[in-house]
Amino acid sequence: MFLKKKLSLSAAAAAVLIMSLSACGADPTNPETQGSAALMNALSHRQNRTLSATPVEPVGAAVRLGTAGTFAILSKTGITDVYASAITGDVGTSPITGAALLLTCGEVTGNIYVVDAAGPLPCAINDATTLTASIGDMEIAYLDAQGRVSPNFTELGAGEIGGLTLVPGLYKWGTGLMISTDVTLAGGPNDVWIFQVAGTMDQASATRVTLTGGAQAKNIFWQVAGAVTIGTTAHLEGVVLAKTLIAVNTGASVNGRLLAQTAVTLQMNAVTQPAP
Repeated sequence: MFLKKKLSLSAAAAAVLIMSLSACGADPTNPETQGSAALMNALSHRQNRTLSATPVEPVGAAVRLGTAGTFAILSKTGITDVYASAITGDVGTSPITGAALLLTCGEVTGNIYVVDAAGPLPCAINDATTLTASIGDMEIAYLDAQGRVSPNFTELGAGEIGGLTLVPGLYKWGTGLMISTDVTLAGGPNDVWIFQVAGTMDQASATRVTLTGGAQAKNIFWQVAGAVTIGTTAHLEGVVLAKTLIAVNTGASVNGRLLAQTAVTLQMNAVTQPAP
């Protein structure tokens, strides 16, 4: 068969292509429409940058965050802030001193955990034991997300997913990830998305990640080996598991969690932990 012998597509990708052929008016079961002309027509149709809701193999269970799942923001080397931000959920830094956590008490609806007496007063909770456990769970969660195998989509859009509607699944890129225009995640309340990014992740200013069909931010995981940048006034949904820096630019908002193995930088942002 042409698709199998000539393209060596994965089952999921082949299904997407067959749906594209059908959408273009071609019968994918008719040998007369399986030639290069039909293929080019389908690829041209794909340029609308909408990934159709083709069934894919389940990605599996959501990434377990352990005690890190109680934090809206958790970092190892500090949290900077341009006043005023609004954080709903717990915040913590470890092993760095609490002096590196620059949010004020009034900006956080939740607990602020630090490892010493240098955190913001009078609200900071000195609890190195809790923080050590949560940082450990954050690192385990990162490795869990990074270690998932058999991706449903590999190198989708060559790292540019702006304009796409993404079905649940495991997505993998060997380079960076760019969100240059709005992205939609379409799925049910129990569906899981895991994005494995070997490079950096950059979300352009004023862009939005939107959920439809009952999809929930708690089931979306952005595992990023490089730095993460969320652009000015942009909006992101999901849990960011970053190996390095998470930079949230002026006025951006996040419905999810920011879990960074270096620093988190804030500039008048709203970060709200997802619904349980």
